[in-house]
Amino acid sequence: MRTYSIDSPYATGRILALTMIVDGNVAASELEALDSSKILDHIDLDPAGFQRLMHDLCDDLLASTSLGTGQPDIALIDSLLAEVANPELRRKLLRAMWRIADADDWLSGSEAVLLTRASKAWSAETNFSGDACGNP
Repeated sequence: MRTYSIDSPYATGRILALTMIVDGNVAASELEALDSSKILDHIDLDPAGFQRLMHDLCDDLLASTSLGTGQPDIALIDSLLAEVANPELRRKLLRAMWRIADADDWLSGSEAVLLTRASKAWSAETNFSGDACGNP
Protein backbone atom coordinates (compact mmCIF):
# COMPACT_ATOMS: atom_id res chain seq x y z
CA MET A 1 0.00 0.00 0.00
CA ARG A 2 1.30 3.43 -0.88
CA THR A 3 1.99 5.87 1.93
CA TYR A 4 1.34 9.58 1.80
CA SER A 5 2.44 12.54 3.90
CA ILE A 6 0.33 13.25 6.97
CA ASP A 7 -2.68 15.47 6.16
CA SER A 8 -1.73 15.64 2.47
CA PRO A 9 -4.40 15.88 -0.23
CA TYR A 10 -3.62 12.28 -1.23
CA ALA A 11 -3.84 10.91 2.32
CA THR A 12 -7.15 12.66 2.93
CA GLY A 13 -8.51 11.93 -0.54
CA ARG A 14 -7.71 8.25 -0.17
CA ILE A 15 -9.96 8.09 2.90
CA LEU A 16 -12.80 9.53 0.81
CA ALA A 17 -12.06 7.08 -2.01
CA LEU A 18 -12.08 4.19 0.45
CA THR A 19 -15.47 5.34 1.73
CA MET A 20 -16.79 5.19 -1.83
CA ILE A 21 -15.44 1.75 -2.73
CA VAL A 22 -15.51 -0.12 0.57
CA ASP A 23 -19.01 -1.49 -0.10
CA GLY A 24 -17.95 -2.76 -3.54
CA ASN A 25 -20.14 -0.32 -5.44
CA VAL A 26 -19.58 3.33 -6.34
CA ALA A 27 -23.07 4.76 -6.71
CA ALA A 28 -23.81 7.91 -8.68
CA SER A 29 -25.40 9.32 -5.52
CA GLU A 30 -22.07 8.88 -3.70
CA LEU A 31 -20.28 10.86 -6.40
CA GLU A 32 -22.95 13.56 -6.12
CA ALA A 33 -22.52 13.63 -2.34
CA LEU A 34 -18.76 13.99 -2.74
CA ASP A 35 -19.26 16.86 -5.18
CA SER A 36 -21.87 18.66 -3.09
CA SER A 37 -19.74 18.37 0.05
CA LYS A 38 -17.01 20.52 -1.57
CA ILE A 39 -14.50 18.49 0.46
CA LEU A 40 -12.17 18.09 -2.53
CA ASP A 41 -11.85 21.89 -2.70
CA HIS A 42 -11.08 21.97 1.02
CA ILE A 43 -8.33 19.35 0.76
CA ASP A 44 -6.98 20.90 -2.46
CA LEU A 45 -7.55 17.90 -4.71
CA ASP A 46 -9.05 18.31 -8.17
CA PRO A 47 -11.53 15.76 -9.58
CA ALA A 48 -8.94 14.30 -11.97
CA GLY A 49 -6.50 13.84 -9.08
CA PHE A 50 -9.23 12.16 -7.06
CA GLN A 51 -9.99 9.76 -9.92
CA ARG A 52 -6.28 8.84 -10.16
CA LEU A 53 -6.17 8.37 -6.40
CA MET A 54 -9.22 6.09 -6.47
CA HIS A 55 -7.63 4.06 -9.27
CA ASP A 56 -4.38 3.76 -7.29
CA LEU A 57 -6.30 2.67 -4.20
CA CYS A 58 -8.11 -0.01 -6.18
CA ASP A 59 -4.79 -1.21 -7.61
CA ASP A 60 -3.27 -1.34 -4.13
CA LEU A 61 -6.26 -3.24 -2.72
CA LEU A 62 -6.21 -5.72 -5.60
CA ALA A 63 -2.53 -6.37 -4.90
CA SER A 64 -3.28 -6.89 -1.20
CA THR A 65 -3.49 -10.41 0.15
CA SER A 66 -6.29 -9.40 2.54
CA LEU A 67 -8.77 -8.58 -0.21
CA GLY A 68 -11.70 -10.87 -0.71
CA THR A 69 -12.87 -11.31 2.87
CA GLY A 70 -15.93 -9.13 2.33
CA GLN A 71 -14.86 -6.84 5.16
CA PRO A 72 -12.10 -4.25 5.14
CA ASP A 73 -8.88 -5.14 6.90
CA ILE A 74 -8.93 -3.28 10.25
CA ALA A 75 -5.15 -2.83 10.39
CA LEU A 76 -5.19 -1.33 6.90
CA ILE A 77 -8.04 1.02 7.75
CA ASP A 78 -6.26 2.14 10.91
CA SER A 79 -3.02 2.80 9.03
CA LEU A 80 -4.83 4.92 6.43
CA LEU A 81 -6.72 6.84 9.12
CA ALA A 82 -3.41 7.54 10.90
CA GLU A 83 -2.29 9.57 7.89
CA VAL A 84 -4.81 12.26 8.91
CA ALA A 85 -3.82 14.04 12.11
CA ASN A 86 -5.35 17.53 12.03
CA PRO A 87 -8.52 17.53 14.21
CA GLU A 88 -10.37 20.05 12.04
CA LEU A 89 -9.52 18.08 8.91
CA ARG A 90 -10.64 14.88 10.60
CA ARG A 91 -13.97 16.46 11.51
CA LYS A 92 -14.58 17.65 7.95
CA LEU A 93 -13.56 14.31 6.48
CA LEU A 94 -15.80 12.36 8.84
CA ARG A 95 -18.75 14.58 7.96
CA ALA A 96 -18.07 14.02 4.24
CA MET A 97 -17.60 10.28 4.78
CA TRP A 98 -21.04 10.05 6.40
CA ARG A 99 -22.62 12.00 3.54
CA ILE A 100 -21.01 9.68 1.00
CA ALA A 101 -21.94 6.48 2.86
CA ASP A 102 -25.53 7.69 3.37
CA ALA A 103 -25.98 8.90 -0.20
CA ASP A 104 -27.32 5.62 -1.56
CA ASP A 105 -29.72 5.18 1.40
CA TRP A 106 -27.95 2.00 2.47
CA LEU A 107 -25.14 1.62 5.01
CA SER A 108 -23.24 -1.58 4.29
CA GLY A 109 -21.37 -3.49 6.97
CA SER A 110 -18.08 -2.43 5.40
CA GLU A 111 -19.07 1.23 5.44
CA ALA A 112 -20.17 0.89 9.07
CA VAL A 113 -16.80 -0.63 9.99
CA LEU A 114 -14.91 2.20 8.27
CA LEU A 115 -17.05 4.93 9.85
CA THR A 116 -16.80 3.34 13.28
CA ARG A 117 -13.02 3.01 13.04
CA ALA A 118 -12.70 6.64 11.91
CA SER A 119 -15.01 7.87 14.66
CA LYS A 120 -13.14 5.96 17.34
CA ALA A 121 -9.62 6.72 16.11
CA TRP A 122 -10.16 10.36 15.40
CA SER A 123 -12.45 11.46 18.21
CA ALA A 124 -10.99 9.32 20.98
CA GLU A 125 -7.70 11.19 20.93
CA THR A 126 -8.93 14.76 20.92
CA ASN A 127 -12.72 14.71 21.01
CA PHE A 128 -12.24 16.79 17.83
CA SER A 129 -11.19 19.73 19.99
CA GLY A 130 -8.32 21.36 21.82
CA ASP A 131 -6.77 18.64 23.97
CA ALA A 132 -6.86 14.96 24.82
CA CYS A 133 -9.40 15.57 27.60
CA GLY A 134 -11.82 17.23 25.20
CA ASN A 135 -11.37 20.72 26.64
CA PRO A 136 -11.70 23.49 24.05
